[in-house]
Amino acid sequence: MLAKTNRLTKDKDFNNVFKKGRSSFDKLIGIKAVPDQQENSRFGILVSSKISKKAVERNKIKRQIREIIRLQLDKIKSGYDIVIITLPEILGKNYQEIEQSVDRNLQKLKLIK
Repeated sequence: MLAKTNRLTKDKDFNNVFKKGRSSFDKLIGIKAVPDQQENSRFGILVSSKISKKAVERNKIKRQIREIIRLQLDKIKSGYDIVIITLPEILGKNYQEIEQSVDRNLQKLKLIK
């Protein structure tokens, strides 16, 4: 589980990322990131009900993405607010495919140390 200091929680923070952030998208996910004055990077994960009507499936995707981030937290540059947006193609993909997609998008945005 991600520590509380690594989570985006306020609507104001999400809106700031959407307005000012740089983005990278592929078939599974999209990532928007904006520099922030925090010492830690903070993450928000959006899984829409368009992905699946079942909360069980949406929550499973969120848990997988949180775990990917938690394991790579030391490789990700600090001082960023990052929002991960899932796309409908993610449904039915395994953990490794999601992990590769997250890595690819973080590298495109140059957020890997």
